[in-house]
Amino acid sequence: MELVSRVFVIGLGSMGRRRIRNLKALGIETIAGYDTNPTRIDAAVKSYSIRPFLDFEEALSEFSPDAILISTSPEHHMKYAFRALESRIPCFIEASVVHSEEIAQLNRDAEKKKVIMAPSCTMKFFQGPKLLKQLLIDEVIGKPISYTYATGQWLPDWHPWEDIADFYVSRRETGGCREIVPFELTWLNDLFGTPQPISCRKYHLSELNADIDDSYYFLLQHPGGLVGSLNIEVISRPTPTRELRVTGESGIIVMSGDEKCVRYSNIASDGWVTIPFVLGTHEGISVNPEEPYIAELNAFILAVAEKDSALFPNTLQNDFATLSLLNKLDSLALTP
Repeated sequence: MELVSRVFVIGLGSMGRRRIRNLKALGIETIAGYDTNPTRIDAAVKSYSIRPFLDFEEALSEFSPDAILISTSPEHHMKYAFRALESRIPCFIEASVVHSEEIAQLNRDAEKKKVIMAPSCTMKFFQGPKLLKQLLIDEVIGKPISYTYATGQWLPDWHPWEDIADFYVSRRETGGCREIVPFELTWLNDLFGTPQPISCRKYHLSELNADIDDSYYFLLQHPGGLVGSLNIEVISRPTPTRELRVTGESGIIVMSGDEKCVRYSNIASDGWVTIPFVLGTHEGISVNPEEPYIAELNAFILAVAEKDSALFPNTLQNDFATLSLLNKLDSLALTP
C-alpha cells in the first residue's frame, strides 16, 4: 500500500473547506489549497493552516500532491480533472451537472493511463440510503415494484452567508435544482438500476430571484419494470424534505428525513419495524453531518493507496450515464 499524505484541494469555498476537515479527520495534515479568490484562501489558511497557492501550476510543481480534490463550481471540474490526468495524479471530483461528453472522454483517457478518477457519490455513504439498500438486499418487501421520492431544501439556506446571485446555483446551466437531480439519481440508480425516462415537467414555483427551474417532477422506469415517481426541488422550508417510499410485492419501506429512520412493514410482520438513523456531527450551520463525507474521502484515499479504482463506489461511466439521463429529462420536460 502506498502512503497518501500530500493532498491538493482545488476550490476553497464551503465544500473545499469541508473536504479539508475530512482530510484532517482521516489524519492527513499536509494539505495545499488553491482558489482564484484570495479571501477564500485567507479564510482556509486561518481556519485549517493549509499551504496556500494563488497559482495552480505552481502548486502542482512545488507541492507535488499524491492526490487532488476538485471542489470548485461544476463548470470548472473538467479543466482541473484533465490537468490532473495529464500529470497522472489521482483525482476526486465533486458532483457534476454539466460537461457529460467531457466526462466520457476523461473516463476513456483515465482508463488508458490507469489513473484513478473518483466522482463524488456522497449519498451512498449516508445512513438512510445504506440501511435502505441492505433491506432491499435482504428482500424484506420482496421484489420492489415502485417508489415515490420527494426531496428538497430552500436554496438560500445552502449558503445563507451570501446572496444566491453570487452562487453558481442561481445560473440556469448549474442551477441548484438541476444539480440535485443527478446527485440523487446517483444513489437511486445504484439501488434500482439505470432507468429510462417516461416523462418530466419542471417549474419555477417559488419567489426565488433566480432564472432557474426550482422544481422537477418526473417518472422513470428502471430495469425489471420498476417505476419511480420523483419530485426534486429547492423550495422546502424551514426544514429540508427527504421522504422515500418503496412498494414491494410483499411490503413497504419508508425512509424519512423528518422521522430520522428507515421503517418497513411486510405481510409477515406485526406492524412496522423501525431502524433509527445514526446521526453524525455537524459543523457550524451545515445541514448535513460530517461523517458521510469523511467516509467518502476515506474510500477515495484507500483506492489511491491500493491503486484499485474498484474500492471507490462510483465511476465516471456512471456519472456519464446519470448526466445523460438528466439531459433526456430536460429534453422531455414540459414547462408552462
